[in-house]
Amino acid sequence: MSENEPLKGKVAIVTGAARGIGRAYALRLAKLGADVVIADRDLQGAAIYGERLGAESVPGEIEALGRRSIGVEGDLSKPDDVKRLFDETMKVFGRVDILVNNAGGAIGREPAALPSNTSQEDYDLLMDANFRTAVLCCQAAAPIMKAQESGIIVNIAAQTGAAPLPSAVVSIYGSAKAAVAMYTRNLAAELGPHGIRVNAISPGITMTARIAQQAAERGIGTNSQVEALPLRRFAEPEDMAGVLEFLTTDLSQYVTGQVISVCGGALLTAS
Repeated sequence: MSENEPLKGKVAIVTGAARGIGRAYALRLAKLGADVVIADRDLQGAAIYGERLGAESVPGEIEALGRRSIGVEGDLSKPDDVKRLFDETMKVFGRVDILVNNAGGAIGREPAALPSNTSQEDYDLLMDANFRTAVLCCQAAAPIMKAQESGIIVNIAAQTGAAPLPSAVVSIYGSAKAAVAMYTRNLAAELGPHGIRVNAISPGITMTARIAQQAAERGIGTNSQVEALPLRRFAEPEDMAGVLEFLTTDLSQYVTGQVISVCGGALLTAS
């Protein structure tokens, strides 16, 4: 392990990593020395939102950095697909040192739905994509990491899981992310004695290609929202990747069970 490559020899799984913040997480881990498994429902998903890659796919970008990488497509709300992801990872790499549960998002089909009228279809979609995926992947990673007596899990919560938007939209998404935050704390308590740290990143509004494309429709990324931020700008994916670097290296070796808000000061009270 070198100072410039603190994760050399480590194997990471990043879910929802074919584009956006997940891609930024994966590339940062690779730059730190890790081999990275890219898990996503569509490994070509960046093209949907016009996000430009440095290779044909994110695994290709990671390999260009001199790391090993594979891509695994699947729906991680389904136990069989989760099992296949971890089976393929163990077959190729033989270990799992880092799990980043980034799959999900405010992907409801009714973006302006309120807490009182969200459809059952959107409720199921949002809870499955944001909470169920994280739980299933954590449950798959835990026995592997216990056997290794080491491991790092980083779940992805959200600002809207700690405080609602004034318009009260994306409420079920926020509720799912609040569940992720509480699950993170409980899992940290369980796995800490096995040498496994579990934390969460709670992003504020982050200008990925998807958010930029959908901002107006979803009532996010407005001028009033950015003007209310102490830092007066929305986040970029690299802002989240920097916090992931902290949580996956020895810089945070005594940090577990924490939900770190990365929101430009949108939330100024304890979570």
